[in-house]
This record gives sequence, structure tokens and C-alpha cells, in this order.
Amino acid sequence: MSQATLEPPPTEVTADLADLAVALDAAIPARTDTNLLIGTWNLRALADLTAKWASGRADSPKRDWHSVACIAEVVSRMDVMAIQETRRETTAARFLLERLGDQWRLIISDVTEGPEGNGERLAFLYRADRVQPSGLVGELVLPSSAGQPTRQFARTPYAAGFTRAGVEFILTTVHVLWDKSAADRLPEITAFAQWMRQWADQPKDWNHNLLVLGDFNLDRLDDPLYQAFVSTGLFPPAELNAVPRTIFDTPGQQHFYDQIAWFSTDTGQSLLQGLDYTRRGGSFDFVPHVFPGMTLNQLSWRISDHYPLWVEFDTGTR
Repeated sequence: MSQATLEPPPTEVTADLADLAVALDAAIPARTDTNLLIGTWNLRALADLTAKWASGRADSPKRDWHSVACIAEVVSRMDVMAIQETRRETTAARFLLERLGDQWRLIISDVTEGPEGNGERLAFLYRADRVQPSGLVGELVLPSSAGQPTRQFARTPYAAGFTRAGVEFILTTVHVLWDKSAADRLPEITAFAQWMRQWADQPKDWNHNLLVLGDFNLDRLDDPLYQAFVSTGLFPPAELNAVPRTIFDTPGQQHFYDQIAWFSTDTGQSLLQGLDYTRRGGSFDFVPHVFPGMTLNQLSWRISDHYPLWVEFDTGTR
């Protein structure tokens, strides 16, 4: 138990959490006996933590207990949340798990080594009274070619299987390497989409209800990167097309970095079994509800530069 658990939060923290709770209630469906809420969030450089409620001018990192309490309030509305940019240092991630409470669990990958890996892990936070691990976890590794090693993903995609109300599903999360040149991102996105398609088509494999989610660093709808992403039949729901992805997006200059998708037929019929997409999904804008008076850049190092993305399924229509 951390000191924060024993030390009551200041009034500005409780005010932010109350404001967040009201906004979340209005934006995200409540849990029911049959629904399933899945989210993804790139939490900027989730690593160390300043161990007090309010980090000062000289403190590093700026992320403090207040910040993580706000993050936890958002995560708590999901049944499973995929997290990108968890770093080698897991102090903040562990405090986030503590803040969420005893019903929450964490599944986390090891670090992808090398400069392109950026010391990052990929993680899933899940509520154990709502979903349970199915037993499958793994990393996506590209096969060698003609006996020669193949260049791997910059940050190894991470998959974990879960069950909810008797329905099994597999989430694969990824953080595609950022490069200002879209052409340099294209091979990795293409390889990922092809890998997932081959997995989905493999007979007698553990591949039921594959979903992908994370930060794919897609620039625009229908550009070559997006087309590569959907080329193998991955279906990002239309409800996510118009929502902003980052706190720095402006009207007319929105990105499509973060995605949640699953496979469909050529006619658009979902191939998921036992998971009925409710046509409800979106991102959540936390900016108006936390740390009043801070600049967007300051806020990005306390919460994130990305919005969380979410979708809802129903498991009660089988």
C-alpha cells in the first residue's frame, strides 16, 4: 500500500475526479450484465512517478498521484483497456493498478530492446469480475525468409485472450514506429495486417474473435497507411472515423493514429461470434475536466497527448 492510499487527496484532486466522473457518465455506457467495454489508450511515457499529490516546478517527472488518479478514473469505465507506451520503469503502471482497486489485474509484455523499441512495453488492464484471461498470451514475431533473419516489428505487438460471459476474444495491441515519412511506416503496418489475416485464417489455431487495437500512427482516413491497415479485411467501426485522437488535433487536421478493429467480410459483415457491436464507440476528451489552467503540453506529460478510444459490444444475443 502506497503513501497515497493513506494520505487523503487535496480538494483540487477530488474536484477533478468528480468532474471527470460526470463527464464519463455522459460519454460512456454504463456496465450491464451483457455488455463488454473495450478501450485503448496511449499513455505518454508511462514510467516513473513523483510520489506526491502535486508535482512542483523542479520535480521530474511531472506525472504525480493526481495525474494517475485521473487516469484511473477513465480506465475504470472499461472492462479491458490496452495501454501503449508503458516503459521499462513500471512505477506509474503499478500505482495505476493500485488506484484502480483489488478487482483489477495487469498483463504486461517485456521491453522491446533496441533504439526503435524505445524501452516500451505493451499492457492490458482488465477488471477481473467482468472478464477473465483465457490462457493465451503471446508476441507477434515475423518468420525468417530463406533462412535469413527478418526485420521484426519496432515494438513487438502483444496479444492476450480473454473471456466474457462465455465468449472468448483475443486482443492484439501495437504501437507502430513513428516516422515523419509515411512511407517508412507503411511496411510495418502492412506486415501487421497480413500477420493478423494469416492468424485469422489458420485452421485449428487459437484464433477466435481476433481484435486489434492500439496506436497505428495512421495519418488520414483512406490514405495509403489506412488502406494498408484495412487491406486484409480489418473493420474499424464508422463511429470512430470522426473522433479526434490527440489533444493537439485541430478541426481539419485530425489524425487517425489510434484504432480498434476486427475482421469482416467483403460486404462488411462482422466475423465476430458472440460479440455484437452496439454501434457505440468514441474517444473521450479529458482536457476540460482536469488540471485547469495548464497548457496542452503540460497536460500531455501528466495525463497523455492521446485521447482514450473505446467501443461497446453485447454478449447477450447468442
